[in-house]
Amino acid sequence: MVPGGMTKKLPIDFLDERLNQHLARTGLRFTVQRRHVYGVLLAKRDHPSAEEVFIRAKEKMPDISMATVYNCLDTLVQCGLVRQVNHERGATRYCSNMCEHHHFYCDECGGAFDIATEPGSHEPEMHMPPGFLMKHYEITFRGLCPDCTAKQAGARRGAAAHRS
Repeated sequence: MVPGGMTKKLPIDFLDERLNQHLARTGLRFTVQRRHVYGVLLAKRDHPSAEEVFIRAKEKMPDISMATVYNCLDTLVQCGLVRQVNHERGATRYCSNMCEHHHFYCDECGGAFDIATEPGSHEPEMHMPPGFLMKHYEITFRGLCPDCTAKQAGARRGAAAHRS
């Protein structure tokens, strides 16, 4: 992954093969719409909502419907290529990074960003109440992303210069 949550572009044949393998494991078939929606998610890993995926998908596939995008997203989640990310009461977002990671949410712009875990790091030790079985955990970070931090710093500098 490169800075800013972006990734290197994967060759189409690799993308098709990976998608086909995951779909076949769950008894689903490969479609051009599924490939396209998956490609949209991989092209910009910014945790888009279904509506944002729809807008991006329409750029190169104008006939795709919102229902098809929802169906494709559900299928990609079902076959393990994408995960749903829910933050507070906002729209469900979709994350194509299937490596263990956490999320940083910007309080200003609402952006969601991947925070990689250290290789070989272990789960924090937690004592669950009797009868609970933890299968997954996520640590959430909140604050300002680099763009919003820079905007706030610029606004503070401007306000300080204006007062002088």
